[in-house]
Amino acid sequence: MDTNELISHSRARFSHHQARLNLKEKYQAKMTFAYRGGMWCAGPNLQSTLLTCSGTQAVILDLYETPIQIDTQELLALSQQRWQEQMTAWLVEFETLNQNR
Repeated sequence: MDTNELISHSRARFSHHQARLNLKEKYQAKMTFAYRGGMWCAGPNLQSTLLTCSGTQAVILDLYETPIQIDTQELLALSQQRWQEQMTAWLVEFETLNQNR
């Protein structure tokens, strides 16, 4: 392998790595949503917190550490829906990115 091949190979690997990081950042931003005056990030942390709450009403902290009274079942459903939509879209783009590599 000559020097030019090594350089082009390393640039391609760097570009692919940077594209993966950009993709992660893009979809993590799309996980954020508003509910009852608070901002929430859909994901396993929120969902496990909601599943541990007893009853249908609870007061939990949003992303900005503001206590918000929420309906646990409603917020859980919204979080699961947002999570699944974004993870599916992320997977499609990720597979396309890997095919182009």
